[in-house]
Amino acid sequence: MEKTAEEFSENTQPRRQHALVICLVAGFMTLLDVSIVNIALPSMERSLHLSPADVSWAVAGYALTFGLTLVPAGRLGDEYGRRKLFLIGLSLFAITGVLCGAAPNATVLVIGRLCRGVAAGLLAPQVIGLMQQMYTGPRRGKAFGYYGATVGLSTAIGPMLGGVILQAFGVAEGWRYVFYLSVPIVLITIAFGYRVLPADQRGREPHRVDYVGALLLGLGVLTIMLPLMQATGAKAHPRLWLFAVGAAWLVLFRFWERRLDSRGGYPLVNLKLLRVRSYLVGAMIAAAFYSGFTSIFLVITMFFQQGLKYSALDAALSTLIFTVASAGSAIISGRIVHRTGRRTVVIGSAVATLGLTAVALVAHGWTGPDTALVLAPPLLVAGCGCGFVISANQTLTLHEITRANAGVAAGVYETGQRIGTALGTALASALFFGALAQTHGNYHVAVGLGLASPAVLVGLAFLISLVDFLRPVRRSATAVNIEVEVAR
Repeated sequence: MEKTAEEFSENTQPRRQHALVICLVAGFMTLLDVSIVNIALPSMERSLHLSPADVSWAVAGYALTFGLTLVPAGRLGDEYGRRKLFLIGLSLFAITGVLCGAAPNATVLVIGRLCRGVAAGLLAPQVIGLMQQMYTGPRRGKAFGYYGATVGLSTAIGPMLGGVILQAFGVAEGWRYVFYLSVPIVLITIAFGYRVLPADQRGREPHRVDYVGALLLGLGVLTIMLPLMQATGAKAHPRLWLFAVGAAWLVLFRFWERRLDSRGGYPLVNLKLLRVRSYLVGAMIAAAFYSGFTSIFLVITMFFQQGLKYSALDAALSTLIFTVASAGSAIISGRIVHRTGRRTVVIGSAVATLGLTAVALVAHGWTGPDTALVLAPPLLVAGCGCGFVISANQTLTLHEITRANAGVAAGVYETGQRIGTALGTALASALFFGALAQTHGNYHVAVGLGLASPAVLVGLAFLISLVDFLRPVRRSATAVNIEVEVAR
C-alpha cells in the first residue's frame, strides 16, 4: 500500500515539507512555460524566420500535448508510481529545454515544444497526486493554498521574467535563454526530488493500461482543442464542426469505459468519480473559472503594450498587484477552507467577478494619464478574489477522492482547466481583435470588450458555486465505494 499522510511520523515532517517545495517548483516551471514564451515570440519569430503556422504550433502545440497527456499520465502515476512518473517528466522537461533553446530552425523548435508539453502533462497530475498522498485535513488545505499561490505567480510572472531575460541577453537571441533558464532549476529539483519524495510502494500489481480509452479520450480532447487554438487571431477561421466530432469521440469514450468496467476491466477513468458531487461541481467551477482567469493577462498585456506602448517589462509590472494579491489570498484561503468550505469559493468568485467587471469598465472609460495606477485598485480586488477561488476549489474538489485515484482525478480536473483556458483565450482574443477591427484601432473599446468575457466566465463559476452551496448536502458512500472497487 502507498504510504499515507497518517503514516508519516513527526520526524518526517521536515522531509514532507521539502517534498512539497519540490512539487511546487515543478508545478511552477510547467505553468510558467505557458506565459513566458508569449513574450519571447517576436524574438523567436525574427531569429528563426517563423511562419504564422510555426508560431501557432510553437505556442498552441505545447498546450495541446499538455492537455492530451494529463489523464493517461495520471492513471500511469496511480498504477506505476507517482514519484517515478514525476522524475521522468522532470527529466524530459530539462531535455526539451535544451532542445528548444538550441533549436536551429522552426521544425526543431516545434518538435521541442510538442515534447515539452508531454513532459508538463506527465508532471502535473503527479504534483497534485503527491500532495493528496502526503497531506490530509487542514494540512492539505494549506498545501493546496501554496499551490494556488504558485498557479497565480506562474501565470503572471511569466511576462515580467521574459521581459527581464530579453533585456539582459538581447532581443535577437534572448529567447533561447527563456528555455535555458529552466534547465539548471529542473536538474536541481530532480536531484532533491529523488531524495525527499515519498517512495512508490504498492501492495498490488499494476493493472493493464486502457490504451483504447486513452486513444478515444485523446481524440476527443484533440478535436475540441484544435478549433479553440485556431481562434486566437484577428482573422481566424476555426473549424467549429470539430466540436461535434470531439463530442462524438467523448461519447464513445464514455461507452467504452462503462463497457470495460462492467466486464471487470480497469478503465482509464473510473466514471464513478463523476458521481462524487464535490468533485464534479469543483471540476465544473475550475473549467469555467480558468477560462476567464488565464485570458485576463492576454488582453491586459496587449492593451498595455500595443495600445499604450508600454515595454514588455512595464506591462508586466503594471499587473504585479494582481499577482501579489492572488498569491496572498490563495495562501489564506488554503488555511481557512477546511472551516469555511464552499463559502470561500462563492465569496472569492463573486469578488473576482466584481473586480474584473471594474477593470473592464475602467480600462474602457479611462483615457487619461497613469492608466496603470488607475487600474491598480480593481486589479487588486480581482486578484484577491481569484486567489481565494484557486486553492479553495482545488482542495474541496479532491476532498472526497481516494488516494488510489488521486492521479487520474487530477488529470481529469486539469484537462478541464486546459480546455477552459483554450476556450477563454479564444473568446477574449476574438472579441479584442474584432473590436479593434471595427473601431479602427480603438484599444480602449477593445480592452473593455475583451475583458468582458473573463468577467462573464468567472461569473459563471460564481453561479455554479452558489447553486451548489444553496443545495442541501447529501453525503453518500460514493467515494468509499470507489476506493473499494478500485482496490479489487
